[in-house]
Amino acid sequence: MVDVSEKSATVREATAIGQVRMQANTFASIQAGNAPKGDVLGTARLAGIMAAKQTPQLIPLCHPLPISKVQVTIQPQPDLPGYEIKASVKTKAETGVEMEALTAVSITALTLYDMAKALDKSIRIDNIHLVEKIGGKSGHWQADVPEGMNTVTGS
Repeated sequence: MVDVSEKSATVREATAIGQVRMQANTFASIQAGNAPKGDVLGTARLAGIMAAKQTPQLIPLCHPLPISKVQVTIQPQPDLPGYEIKASVKTKAETGVEMEALTAVSITALTLYDMAKALDKSIRIDNIHLVEKIGGKSGHWQADVPEGMNTVTGS
């Protein structure tokens, strides 16, 4: 584990995004609330929030952090068809929360898949990546948004 004891605790934020693509009829069922397992989007969102808080238990050598905020949004994208997921995580600590934001997006996407797999086994999880990091030694960093990702909502 990297020694961060000499670093100052500062406010740090990270945002990650990803996509879940599916068949149009699966998307329509989720939007209508007709999935066999129930509330797909609510369950997936909650799973992502919980996952961010559990990141050190999932990823070896990842520091446990006092997370002060986790926000997960799931934006419907009929043109995919599917959803864009965005997770933002904030802390005041000696190291950043990039892994927590990426974990939140990943587990949100996996939960969405699990909740809808009875409708569609071909669901695809794509483009999970960090889009912004604020704070720490390297300051503010922002990624270019790849083609096909929604630049208006940032998700």
